[in-house]
Amino acid sequence: MSWVILTGRRNDLGPAATPHKIITNRDYLAHPALFRGQRPKVINLSNSYAYQSRGYYASLLASSRGHRVIPSVETIIDLSERKLYENALPELEQALNRCRKELGGMVPARLTVFFGIAPTKATDRFARLLFDWFRAPALEVTIEDRAGWAAIRKIGFLPLARMKPDEQARFVACLATYTGREWRETKSRTVARYTFATLIDPNEELPPSQVASLRHWARVAARMGVEVEPVTKKDLARLANYDALFIRETTAISNHTYRFARRAQQEGMPVIDDPLSMIRCTNKVYLNELMELNKVPVPPTVMIASLADLDTAASRLGFPLVLKIPDGAFSRGVKKAADERALKELAGHWLRESDLLIAQKFLPTEFDWRIGVLGGKPLFAVQYLMAKKHWQIVNHDRRGKPVQGGFKAFTLRDTPAGVIDVAVRAARCIGDGLYGVDLKETPDGVFVIEVNDNPNLDHGCEDAGEKDAVWTRLTQWFLDRLER
Repeated sequence: MSWVILTGRRNDLGPAATPHKIITNRDYLAHPALFRGQRPKVINLSNSYAYQSRGYYASLLASSRGHRVIPSVETIIDLSERKLYENALPELEQALNRCRKELGGMVPARLTVFFGIAPTKATDRFARLLFDWFRAPALEVTIEDRAGWAAIRKIGFLPLARMKPDEQARFVACLATYTGREWRETKSRTVARYTFATLIDPNEELPPSQVASLRHWARVAARMGVEVEPVTKKDLARLANYDALFIRETTAISNHTYRFARRAQQEGMPVIDDPLSMIRCTNKVYLNELMELNKVPVPPTVMIASLADLDTAASRLGFPLVLKIPDGAFSRGVKKAADERALKELAGHWLRESDLLIAQKFLPTEFDWRIGVLGGKPLFAVQYLMAKKHWQIVNHDRRGKPVQGGFKAFTLRDTPAGVIDVAVRAARCIGDGLYGVDLKETPDGVFVIEVNDNPNLDHGCEDAGEKDAVWTRLTQWFLDRLER
């Protein structure tokens, strides 16, 4: 993975400042074949990013050449006028004002942020957030005090030519920090062409993939010229150092997993799960309507918007029935109501947290099918057995840790064709990524219960039927999108 530094003039950044290749933006623009067949990370340090300037065209053409660049054209445009970035100001100003205590109550009138790194520890959090919003090598923030509130008057690029000597020295140090990476030696005979980031939470109780499974994937991927490296939520600022992102935490629109997906998408990186799939899959209300619209079979369902809808649910679905909150995950937020009293009590509690719930007909089975679908094609098949003396595959009601049922893995060839067909149809309604489709196989047909945007994928379980073909196809999905 190579870095290329673009400058406005040859002497803007001396060769001793960085071990990476330095060329002028003029040379970069004049030689479109200069890095053909490579995927360098480009840092555009032009002295001007004005519309149709060389700095502007350097970022624009880097994108067309398949090079990843900061700042991107989108960032250049965003920072060209205050009205284009003012939607970011409330969050940024709140973060800035939270720094007041550590700054002794005083906020500087001018703050420089280089690659998301602040000049002092007190403003680190603000600097990282600023870099989350606007990925740029050097930013200058002008601040004014309005009756005890630090207000951002302007955010702009800070070219090398306008930096003070001490700022230039700090910039060079931040550049080294940003581009510096530890490279682990691989035992693979194939030189790594790409490095994939895998987002994990080491403390998650029920992660989509165990660390041991990701290590297994890393061994398979290494044979295909890919290095797999774990990252955590603290590594958002480094995400652009990688070529692709595989999210292996339980996703939610309200936490950092969505921000990682958005950042990867903004960087033009292949990502599983992509933001749109997250939005679609994390809400069961949306999923149910999407499936019905596309004539994918789902259990009989009633939308619950208030307690007045409970009688309709009871009469149409009968008891017991299943009540769900929109954004539950892995059997969480899914309860069975045995009678009207239980339904009213549960719905009354959940409607204080969510404006909408869904009630579905209870379909008792000994197992749920989970069909993995990748790129619109079946990837794996497994049956998740119900937890002992429980009606779900995970029992969250017992004290202590959640209790899971067992599983039975199948080859795709041995899986009922009707189950695979419904699963693939459901997944294609969501997108082109990796999905885990949960289905009930009943005497009345096959029904989709849920589509998961970050399904479980563990070595020895989901891959037990198709073996390493699962991991090979996963790796190839990313490669196909990188090499288009």
